Amino acid sequence: MTDITLQPHSTHARSTRAQPPAPLAPLAPLARLAPLASPSNVFVLGDVVGTTRSSRLFRTRLPRPAGTVRLGPERTHAPTTNLAPVLQHAQPPVVLPQANDACWCGSGRKYKRCHKPLEGRVLKGYVSPRLDVPAHIERPSYAQTGVVERWSEPRVKSPEVIERMRHAGAVAAEVLRLAGEMVRTGITTDEIDRYVHQLCIERNAYPSPLNYNGFPKSVCTSANEVICHGIPDSRVLQDGDILNIDVTCFIGGVHGDTNATFFVGDADPASRHLVQVTEECTWHGIEAVAPGRPLSDIGRAIETHAKQHRYGVVKAFIGHGIGEQFHTDIQVLHYYDQRANMIMRPGMTFTIEPMITMGSWQHKMVFDDDWTAVTADGKRTAQFEHTCLVTDDGVEVLTAPGGASPSAPWRR
Repeated sequence: MTDITLQPHSTHARSTRAQPPAPLAPLAPLARLAPLASPSNVFVLGDVVGTTRSSRLFRTRLPRPAGTVRLGPERTHAPTTNLAPVLQHAQPPVVLPQANDACWCGSGRKYKRCHKPLEGRVLKGYVSPRLDVPAHIERPSYAQTGVVERWSEPRVKSPEVIERMRHAGAVAAEVLRLAGEMVRTGITTDEIDRYVHQLCIERNAYPSPLNYNGFPKSVCTSANEVICHGIPDSRVLQDGDILNIDVTCFIGGVHGDTNATFFVGDADPASRHLVQVTEECTWHGIEAVAPGRPLSDIGRAIETHAKQHRYGVVKAFIGHGIGEQFHTDIQVLHYYDQRANMIMRPGMTFTIEPMITMGSWQHKMVFDDDWTAVTADGKRTAQFEHTCLVTDDGVEVLTAPGGASPSAPWRR
């Protein structure tokens, strides 16, 4: 699960999350999003009162009370049934309407003026209640309250902590691999969440994302143009989708964090190439890990390979230190920045998790959950992640054995 980087070019951040670790000087902090409207607010969708309107630019109109009178000749509205809950969780049919037909969502508007601009995009589905964790499972400190309390955790881990992290990494790798085997056309990401939750419990592990700063699910599922932190819901996976599954397990008092991108059915060649290059970028970054070298070597290796294929590298979300805390103050940029000059030392543990895009590296927050980040241009993105340990002579990948990406593609 990614952390957020503090960059002057970024203008969005999740408003409900705790502040990230101290940035690399002299980077400026991200602006915070203004609070989003509550579900009880009433919006206007074109000519229908009580719904939310999204345009091609994903803009949302300001709240209006029911019964609003529009300016202009003979354009008034009587209060109607609030359709927001229906439209928010509606999903498009297999056969889409023609441009001038009524939209499938039930708004009463023409398809071309309603959901056609979002054709092919991931739409938010229904998010079911979060799952319970049995009492015997050891929990991180935020499990009950959702409040993440940070403390000064040593960057260099003791041999005893490292051994526990090996086990947590192996558990996370196995859960991710099994979750990936479940991916297929016709299932929902909510079903994947339930399966991941079950797999964690069976291994006496707590699913780390659950209630982390209020995150409502046990795993992150990010499809197509969703960069990261996608919340599992009722959306049905479709043939040709690509899906990132981000698993983190808390066991033995430490976290193991890993993710991979999987194909749903028959993905197109462009998507397959994107996923292939993203995995390669991840391993180029991993192979750049060496004691005595700056963290910027990792970003340089990743960005160089991505640019060779004319892909973008997301800058707003980064790798992070990990151990007894889900996120520590080590920041791993996936692009080159000379200011990322922290020297890698044996015993350091952190994640490497580049997000590579077909188009723009910039992101938007388009859902009302303060978590889901999508590419600004709507083009697809992929991601892989491993938890890494700096060793005396290089790197040990704690989440590789038995995982979905067990080694560099050119070594297997």
